[in-house]
Amino acid sequence: MQQTINSGFTAASTAEEVIKGIDLSGKVVIVTGGYSGIGLETTRVLRNAGAKVIVPARDLEKATIALKTMPDAEIMHMDLMDPASVDAFAEQFLAKGLSLHILVNSAGIMAIPLTRDARGYEAQFATNHLGHFQLTARLWPALVKADGARVISVSSWGHRQSPVIFEDPNFNHRPYDRMSAYGQSKTANILFALELDARGKQYGIRAFAVHPGGIVSTDLKRYFSEEELRTFGVIDEQGDVILDPERQLKTVEQGASTSVWCAASPQLDSLGGVYCENNTISPLVSGEPNIQVGSRPMGVMSYAVDPDAAKRLWTLSEQLTGATFNY
Repeated sequence: MQQTINSGFTAASTAEEVIKGIDLSGKVVIVTGGYSGIGLETTRVLRNAGAKVIVPARDLEKATIALKTMPDAEIMHMDLMDPASVDAFAEQFLAKGLSLHILVNSAGIMAIPLTRDARGYEAQFATNHLGHFQLTARLWPALVKADGARVISVSSWGHRQSPVIFEDPNFNHRPYDRMSAYGQSKTANILFALELDARGKQYGIRAFAVHPGGIVSTDLKRYFSEEELRTFGVIDEQGDVILDPERQLKTVEQGASTSVWCAASPQLDSLGGVYCENNTISPLVSGEPNIQVGSRPMGVMSYAVDPDAAKRLWTLSEQLTGATFNY
């Protein structure tokens, strides 16, 4: 399935470039994290293409300020770490009676110190994967109603840091490592898209996972020191951000492009269940992951697109969240 295609775009293409000529009038879109970083750019570009965009936000004040130039973007409260909040948001949305044509699960946290939610679940797994799994399950009726919907899971090259450790996903019995925890949650995003597409395509729902690139100007870097960022090769000795799209080091405008391409491009009408980066479908990586500092080769790890692992994660996610998809 991971067969690269010629989209006509490159690693340097922007979200505005990939959506040029596409009209989303009459389409309803939800973008989690749609008020900061690449989520904000995704909101802006999809809205400018004619879509009605709804932005769930944990911080309503921050969202209001960020979206002040887009007063028609609707802000609703939701906290991915709080299951009751996810359910409340979904119930309010479903009460509108709208179809949901595009769901972009873009919100996320990265490399935080060990934190647990009220259920005792590790925060990166809970926020980046479980919260979005529950949200998608609750919004399922609106996705089916669209008769042609797409769900985009914003993953990361960082999935190379770890597969999903099914025996201990919440670090109850192993030492916590913040990058392994992040990598596990990003692998989960990819596996979720794979299984969601397998289950959803009969209802016209296709799912994609994407790596946006390394975008150092976003809030995701808040838990890294300047020394760490320099070691990662994303800032120079003067502390300035390094931009090199071919090495996945991008601007926000470039970083949002693959999400937007997967959300709206007619080139993907008959496809789904794939991991994409640089505005194309990524190749499969053979062998061990290359996580060498400064190296950003394309590709998805085989463990992240393993159908058996995807099914296992689905079952685990249902058990941990209590959320099920009503087919």
